[in-house]
Amino acid sequence: MICFFCRQNPETTFEVYVEVAYPRTGGTLSDPEVQRQFPEDYSDQEVLQTLTKFCFPFYVDSLTVSQVGQNFTFVLTDIDSKQRFGFCRLSSGAKSCFCILSYLPWFEVFYKLLNILADYTTKRQENQWNELLKTLHKLPIPDPGVSVHLSVHSYFTVPDTRELPSIPENRNLTEYFVAVDVNNMLHLYASMLYERRILIICSKLSTLTACIHGSAAMLYPMYWQHVYIPVLPPHLLDYCCAPMPYLIGIHLSLMEKVRSMALDDVVILNVDTNTLETPFDDLQSLPNDVISSLKNRLKKVSTTTGDGVARAFLKAQAAFFGSYRNALKIEPVSSLLACYKSMGYSKELENEAYRPGQHCWGCGKGCSSGTVKGGARHEEANLALVQ
Repeated sequence: MICFFCRQNPETTFEVYVEVAYPRTGGTLSDPEVQRQFPEDYSDQEVLQTLTKFCFPFYVDSLTVSQVGQNFTFVLTDIDSKQRFGFCRLSSGAKSCFCILSYLPWFEVFYKLLNILADYTTKRQENQWNELLKTLHKLPIPDPGVSVHLSVHSYFTVPDTRELPSIPENRNLTEYFVAVDVNNMLHLYASMLYERRILIICSKLSTLTACIHGSAAMLYPMYWQHVYIPVLPPHLLDYCCAPMPYLIGIHLSLMEKVRSMALDDVVILNVDTNTLETPFDDLQSLPNDVISSLKNRLKKVSTTTGDGVARAFLKAQAAFFGSYRNALKIEPVSSLLACYKSMGYSKELENEAYRPGQHCWGCGKGCSSGTVKGGARHEEANLALVQ
């Protein structure tokens, strides 16, 4: 599947690798700190400070890794609105975290590499640790499907992110489908279509972030373009009171504080109990025949492997929105020009847009005046541009 917010041509496979830990001072936990990093000359202090907070998105004092889960993913959005993924692996005591920050949505690959790096660290195999990171950082971005051998014990196959996610190969979708029943999956899907404020709660970080990524992927070929935080750290809990649509993951240990906030018209899915709270009738307002068909497909055993789940949602999207053009009102060219004028476009710009053989704003091609003025397809495209 196409990742609309992913950087298409990142310079390196990962931006930085860090090991973050809570230092103990007099028997108490201080703020988390970066213990070591690769490359060593990485100097973006703002990113490093942010990583230390996102590596522990739960109340640390009384929790162990068996309670919160070992692997999870957070997302940072850069200045160009592109997503960077923080792939994390907690240590057994949940007081230290291994994290790789990358523009590449290679979930299974980076989780596997984190396990290898954690093993090297535990066994103090510094040479192997250093060689693996050096090789990976210098590696040109390989094409999808290519097998990459970094060392004797570390290799992977580059995932093809253009394909529909499949079960069990796609970890996020697999965990989402196992953890959430079909009815709640449909309610959550409807809430996303209506662009609600959505909180997903879970005690396992791996399941929590998988449910966020998995549910968002089911909107394809659309995508969630609002606030998107797969797991929210404690210092950002005020985001739950934001007035705009959001899709946010919250660890269960933080929910008591979140519940004390002013949460108005928020949809809440508790993955642990498989219960969903919503003040809306979003699912009931969608066409019943499409929802019934989607529900039946999701309940079929044959759908649960391969890309059956993703394809079922894709068929529903096509049924909902495939005929959207029938709802468009085509305005005459004169109305479009008046609209351009009201938006402050100059007369010269209007003439350029409609001059025979010149670039058409709607289709991006050279058009004859007859085609532009009389062709509904071009007017439709220009109308979409204005809207």
